[in-house]
Amino acid sequence: QVQLVESGGGLVQAGGSLRLSCAASGRTFSSYAMGWFRQAPGKEREFVAVINWIGSRTDYADSVKGRFTISRDSPKKTAYLQMNSLKPEDTAVYYCAAVRTAGWETPSAPNEYAYWGQGTQVTVSS
Repeated sequence: QVQLVESGGGLVQAGGSLRLSCAASGRTFSSYAMGWFRQAPGKEREFVAVINWIGSRTDYADSVKGRFTISRDSPKKTAYLQMNSLKPEDTAVYYCAAVRTAGWETPSAPNEYAYWGQGTQVTVSS
C-alpha cells in the first residue's frame, strides 16, 4: 500500500511559479513510477507528467513541456512538480499518482495508476 499526500498548491499570477510536492508512505517508493495529473472544473482528468521508478525517464503533456519539470527524491519518498511560466489555463486540482512498475515504463493514462493523492488546488490569475 502507498499513501500519497500533495502540497504546495495555491494562488499565483500568470507567469509565476509553484512547486508541488507529493509525499509517499510505504517502504517501496523506489519501485513506483510517479505521475502528476490535473482536473479542471467540468473537464476530465488529464496527464501532466510522469517519472519512472529510477528517475531516468520522464514524459510530459505537450501543454506543459518546457515549463514544468518532474523529479523525485527516493530517500525522502517525495516526488515534485516544478511549474514555471504558469498560465490561467493551468488552473486545476493537481493529483499525484503511483503505480508499481517492473521496468522503465512511464504510464500516462489515469487508469494505469493504482494509488492517488487527495489533490491540491492550483489557481493562476491573469
